[in-house]
Order: sequence, then C-alpha cells, then structure tokens
Amino acid sequence: MNFLRTSLALVVCFGLSAVVRAEDKVELDKLPAKVKEAVKAKFPDAELVSAASEKADGKTNYEVTIKNKKKNIDVTVSEDGKIVSVEVEIDYKALPKAVAEAFAAKYSKAKVTKCEEITKDGKVTFEVIFSAGGKDFEAVFEPTGKFVSEEDTTKKK
Repeated sequence: MNFLRTSLALVVCFGLSAVVRAEDKVELDKLPAKVKEAVKAKFPDAELVSAASEKADGKTNYEVTIKNKKKNIDVTVSEDGKIVSVEVEIDYKALPKAVAEAFAAKYSKAKVTKCEEITKDGKVTFEVIFSAGGKDFEAVFEPTGKFVSEEDTTKKK
C-alpha cells in the first residue's frame, strides 16, 4: 500500500511540474529580434530593463520589462512578435473611480502596495496588490468596478 501511495504521489508531482510554467532570465542582447521589434514599435521611447522567457503548452513567451515615460511596464510578447499583454504600473490615485470605490468597499483594512492596468486581448483590467491580515493578495477589477478575482500571493514571495 505504501508503494502505491508513493508511486501515486510521484505521478502527481511530475504531472504538476509539467503544468507549472518556469521563467528563465534572458539577457537583453539574446532576445529574439521579433520580440524587440514588437516592444519598440509599441513603445518607441522605452528603455529595455530586463527580460524572461516562459514556456507553456510548447510555446515560448517573453516578458520584457521596460521603463517608458517614468513608468514601469511589463510587455509579454510571443516568440513570433505578437504582443500578448501589457501591464502598466500606476498610482492608486490613477485607478478609475469605480475601481477605487469597489476596492475600498471590499478591502477596507488593506494596505495597497502596487496597482497595475493590464491590457490583454484588447480587454483592460486593474490589479491591486495589497496586504491585509498579515497576508499578501492580488485583486482584479474591471474598469466598471466589477470584482473579477482575488489571489493569495503570500507564499509566492
């Protein structure tokens, strides 16, 4: 019976490890030309800061961190040069009023540490990173203030 449990545990662990995405740092001079071109086309004045690659479902995406007009931005680009998503760090005060009100109502005792405007597939959402009760969280809202999701990120740090 112990052999069976151990075997099952190994199968589950290996199965999960195949699903988990691994990010690998990429030197900026090693970024594929199509990835650099896509970022520069979207943000011509940007300074490339760092990059990482991530494989999922046999495809590679690159997350390129840039500095553009004093803003930190993460641009995710497919290996063929298509921009997948853009995450722009913004001030809490820059959140749409409906988002700020919905966040304050739902998380009245939270301490906000970071906010981002995320554009993916033409859809904009707002992510608020905060701490409450000794834990860290990310909450996502639509521009209308509608709550989308919450994730406990305490263990990720």
